[in-house]
Amino acid sequence: MCLLLLAHDVVPGRPLVWLANRDEFHPRPSAAAAPWGDAPGVVGGRDLEAGGSWLALHTSGRFAAVTNIRMAEPRRGPRSRGDLVRDFVAGGMTAKDYIAELALRVEEFAPFNLVVADTASAWCLESPRARASELTTGVHVISNGPLDAPWPKMERIRALFETAVQTGDDDAALLDLLADDYQPPDAVLPDTGVGIALERFLGSIFIRGERYGTRASTLAWRNGDGTTGLRERSYGPEGVLIGEVAL
Repeated sequence: MCLLLLAHDVVPGRPLVWLANRDEFHPRPSAAAAPWGDAPGVVGGRDLEAGGSWLALHTSGRFAAVTNIRMAEPRRGPRSRGDLVRDFVAGGMTAKDYIAELALRVEEFAPFNLVVADTASAWCLESPRARASELTTGVHVISNGPLDAPWPKMERIRALFETAVQTGDDDAALLDLLADDYQPPDAVLPDTGVGIALERFLGSIFIRGERYGTRASTLAWRNGDGTTGLRERSYGPEGVLIGEVAL
């Protein structure tokens, strides 16, 4: 996943709201969001290659999502980053304790950003510096670099979301925000060491490509009464919509 927005006590009636785009190679086998048969209460997409997930929730109010870190020379870890999401939502540790324990063994995974939340708190762990941050009231955005970095697509999704909240947009309109393909000027793109052509390709909220691009756009939430919900749109090569689920 390459773009994640978390709104903490911002949307009336929904103390926790997530908006997320998962960007991945299209040939990588994946399953759209659904209840997990091997983990009762868990709902989310599934990476069929490694068995983990990019974003999932438990109906008890536990949420988790992970992004990779963009770098010139990517490296693999002994374990899949998707395990981080699966282990939290299917487990019983508090968000705070899970992040504290994980910070001691980040080297087991390729570089990542992980956001987890339970009914008490929400936390982000940035593995390159093993930096843990509690996400307090407000809107937080994370992509393939530091938390709340001023990357153009991060600032754009924040502004679009805040406007949508003010105007009372419905769930379909919130998901539409993730389909925004505005291309920022080269001068404001981040320099992560991958070259301007790739920075440009990855610079928009929605990425459209033949072999790589946005494969899932997800809206997930926890209501004030503790119930949860998730809506997801799935995409094929060149950003063609191939399905939508509401759970």
